[in-house]
Amino acid sequence: MRGTLPFDMLDLHKRYGDIVRIAPDELAFSHPDAWKEIMGHKKGEQEFSKAAWFYQPVEGLPRHIVNEEREEHGRLRRQMAHGFSEKSMRSQEPLIRGYVDFLLQRLREFSQDGSSVVISDWYNYTTFDIIGDLAFGEPFGCLEGSNYDTWIKSIFKSGQMGTILQSLSFFPSIKKALLSVVPKSMREAQEQHKRLTKAKMLRRMERTEERDDLIEGLLKKRDELNLTAEKLVANAEILIIGGSETTASLLSGVTYLLLTNQDAYEKLKDEVRNAFQSQDEINLISVAQLPYLQACLEEGLRMYPPVANGLPRVCPSGGATILGNFIPENTYVSIHQWALYRREEYFKEANAYHPERFLGHPEFKDDRSDVLQPFHVGPRNCLGRNLAYSEMRLIVALLIFEFDIRISEGSDDWMLQKNFLMWQKHPLRVYLQPAVD
Repeated sequence: MRGTLPFDMLDLHKRYGDIVRIAPDELAFSHPDAWKEIMGHKKGEQEFSKAAWFYQPVEGLPRHIVNEEREEHGRLRRQMAHGFSEKSMRSQEPLIRGYVDFLLQRLREFSQDGSSVVISDWYNYTTFDIIGDLAFGEPFGCLEGSNYDTWIKSIFKSGQMGTILQSLSFFPSIKKALLSVVPKSMREAQEQHKRLTKAKMLRRMERTEERDDLIEGLLKKRDELNLTAEKLVANAEILIIGGSETTASLLSGVTYLLLTNQDAYEKLKDEVRNAFQSQDEINLISVAQLPYLQACLEEGLRMYPPVANGLPRVCPSGGATILGNFIPENTYVSIHQWALYRREEYFKEANAYHPERFLGHPEFKDDRSDVLQPFHVGPRNCLGRNLAYSEMRLIVALLIFEFDIRISEGSDDWMLQKNFLMWQKHPLRVYLQPAVD
């Protein structure tokens, strides 16, 4: 509840090793082999299911693809997978590129007088507009209005509230009492949020033309899968949260890390500007061929993972073996990403930004690159991996191609943040100067 869990976990693993008991019935693991043993495919075996106290801190809400049980999750995932495929990304490229071009236009407008811009906000505006269009068939209007939609503001507010509710799950009687006295204004805001979201989904359902977006697969099978409007809304909401804030956070983190590591910034600038002669040459396929850009993103994911804490699973009936230890059934198990990625046992100079470690540089030959699993592994790994990389590569490449960038005064310690499910980002201010041909 203090927002310091990622940092506390690193201290605990440094002190106690790869396995730490962090609650009477919960263990935290910090070793690359734990990924597969906890989250990997369990053909013919019971899976480690999602911890209800974490994924459903408020009872009675419709389930979605992230917290559904195994069989229902599989059915939903099969229907949604096409929208996240590489083929689908290519068909969605004009839509994505349209919003990125609009981002560049707005940045030119807001920086033309020499003022700094809050680039962290503009990343959020862009990713929310893109995912809003891909999930609901309409943007949130963030880029147009250069501000946050009311719907989105509620998402940011929910992060800290979610952490509080998860923490109170250890004290059920207190949690029940507090939920019964939620202020009327908060209840009304929540109801308004539900109404607005359902209205968005109903408009999307009324569209008659086929649309190669993220929700089309569910709409085609909504009767067969018994998907009510409420369940469709729940799935769309989780897509929007997972496909916007996380991507924008990584973009902000990479921008900060590049601007505070001038050698890396210059190397990336040289790669991008030597590879392309014009904006028109920059697309989803061409940016995927830039190795240093990819390494910059990977190192950003290591140093500033959008999901910094552990997402707990439950040890199945009969128990299981993890890292050579028998773990009893009903034990909660988790892997805390930020703490795992900052351990010197796995990464040389773990607290320094070195994209070269992902390019086979001999100085980092002993690094354990398999530690880095920002999208998780196994049958419940993140569906949005292709979309996230597509957006991140395209946005960073175009921004580097179009502007010379430097960090603004007061943003030098930007990464000193708290974390409540999401990073509590400060405004990241930068100066943008149009690049000279």
